[in-house]
Amino acid sequence: MPDPLSPWDDFARRLGLNLREARARRGISQERAAHAAGISAFTYRKLERGESNPGTPANPRLRTLVALAEVLDTPVEVLLPPVPEGIAEGR
Repeated sequence: MPDPLSPWDDFARRLGLNLREARARRGISQERAAHAAGISAFTYRKLERGESNPGTPANPRLRTLVALAEVLDTPVEVLLPPVPEGIAEGR
């Protein structure tokens, strides 16, 4: 039986879905969104998958999120999913 997603894994996956939906609403390609935001298409594709490296959840820079929000004509708070409990591991 697969392990359930950690809160951070799920948050990163939902962020990726929100990016994909916002990009689809704008009708632009991953490459165009990435270029306009100043990141590589490879990095953008990983963000939409919710990963940084295989098996590692995405953790984009604030600057990247703000740039993508601007490119996608969407407020940052719309891109970010609700914050789940359990993100702060040491709590």
